[in-house]
Amino acid sequence: MGEAIISCLLRLGIYDCVDIGVSDRAAERLDYLKAKYQVSTYSTNTDILQAEIILLAIKPQAFIEASAKHKEFHRTELDKFTPKHKLVISIMAGITLAQLEKSFAESPVIRAMPNTPAQVGAGITALCAGKLARSEHLLQAHKIFAAVGEVVEVPESMLNAVTGLSGSGPAYVALMVEAMADGGVAMGLSRAIALQLAIQTLLGTAELIKQTGIHPGQLKDQVSSPGGTTIAGIRQLEKLGVRFALIEAVCAATLRAEELAKIQD
Repeated sequence: MGEAIISCLLRLGIYDCVDIGVSDRAAERLDYLKAKYQVSTYSTNTDILQAEIILLAIKPQAFIEASAKHKEFHRTELDKFTPKHKLVISIMAGITLAQLEKSFAESPVIRAMPNTPAQVGAGITALCAGKLARSEHLLQAHKIFAAVGEVVEVPESMLNAVTGLSGSGPAYVALMVEAMADGGVAMGLSRAIALQLAIQTLLGTAELIKQTGIHPGQLKDQVSSPGGTTIAGIRQLEKLGVRFALIEAVCAATLRAEELAKIQD
């Protein structure tokens, strides 16, 4: 996800490569990012902590470990490395604003939950702001994540629901595309054609709903002629509980996100 953000920021000219620095444990990863994007790279976090905006795109477990080292560092070394008053943005699942603010005292903190379509600039990111974050900090976060798709703001209490819906949602959609294509193959279409039809049908329908503002149920009714093929297919979907299964998938993923958040706390 970090690379996707870098790629889109550079492609759209929002930042130049000289404005971006990356820290990573893996030397080969740093070499790759430096060669591909010409960004500055660092093997430790010391220089990264001097940046005006710090984006935490790491695993939650790595943050907990790094946070412990960061606290020990402050007890033994100069306080000049504390990123006070600098914007900290986290895309880590399960790490709360309170945890972040404890590690980055006196800094405005924002949590962000993007999703994997950000890799092609078609994602959606939910933001929630900490107690020290002001409107200008949210504008900076909007600027960054608008590069990889759309942006919404939610209270932190809703971020697990965002995870269950848009965070996990690409997997649900991928499953639907695969299943629809399999149905086409079962009825005699080639795999390539079936997959193309399924993908474009999903893309086109989503774009139609987005551009027209039509309610999904209304669009379904428009396509379903009396006694026709579509209503026959809808009948099977309802019989097999597809609608309920999707609702339950979002709910289950949300509850799991809540469980993981408690484990990280």
